[in-house]
Amino acid sequence: MNIPEFAMGIGQGVWLTHGAMRCFELSDPADRKAMIQLKKINHAYHTKSILRDLDLDILDGGLTCLLGSSGSGKSTILRIIAGLEIPQGGQVVMDGKVVTDAGKILVPAAERGIGFVFQDLALWPHFTVYEHIAFGLKELKINDLESKVLEMLDAFGLRKHRDKYPHQLSGGQKQLVAIARSLVLKPKTLLMDEPLSDLDVKLKHRMLEIIKALKQKYDMTIIYVTHDHKEAFALADQVVVLNQGQIEAMGSVSEIKTSSSAFVQYFLEY
Repeated sequence: MNIPEFAMGIGQGVWLTHGAMRCFELSDPADRKAMIQLKKINHAYHTKSILRDLDLDILDGGLTCLLGSSGSGKSTILRIIAGLEIPQGGQVVMDGKVVTDAGKILVPAAERGIGFVFQDLALWPHFTVYEHIAFGLKELKINDLESKVLEMLDAFGLRKHRDKYPHQLSGGQKQLVAIARSLVLKPKTLLMDEPLSDLDVKLKHRMLEIIKALKQKYDMTIIYVTHDHKEAFALADQVVVLNQGQIEAMGSVSEIKTSSSAFVQYFLEY
């Protein structure tokens, strides 16, 4: 599984020779079922309401962007889906199975088939690149660990950096390590919480290309959180605009751009 076409640019200093960011053909949303469903989710921190009666379907095999300003509930939704946060009310359904219900975790985070790329990447300073990717495999006592780690190193152009520590890597290389660590366990769903917020424009453009290609190669569902509508429009086949814990608008990029919502139009201008 060698995908140097889109990863080696950051891993080894070369980039795509095919020109500008490409758009991938996406299947009709009507042909895809809901992989993840949030039903009447209510959640608060102390006395502050974060999510209010939120209903959301995430399409199987789709790339859904949760778009909104700080405090709109984007990251909380990811944590609830992952099983890292327990909502006070409502259900989370994954692949037809209820995993969270009425304030109780029915399926723990480790059994949900989810990869998570955190905003701060959560790389450990005392782990090498190799050790980061191997960590989950070791915890689960997966056979053939060496070959699986090398496969991911090669896929992301990181083999020559395998013995480096995070402080020895560029920003883009750190991003690739975080993604490779999440993908080595073959998750059904990848959650990404504003992973590009600290990158410059040029590198962000390259990483957006990588994320789009990942969805195609691994045929997975991706939920991507951002406050930047340009990122959302470059990536998504479904955009969910959040406003104070509720869905203001949801649809394709073209539908969001032409939304009649005054909030959406205001948000897109700034």
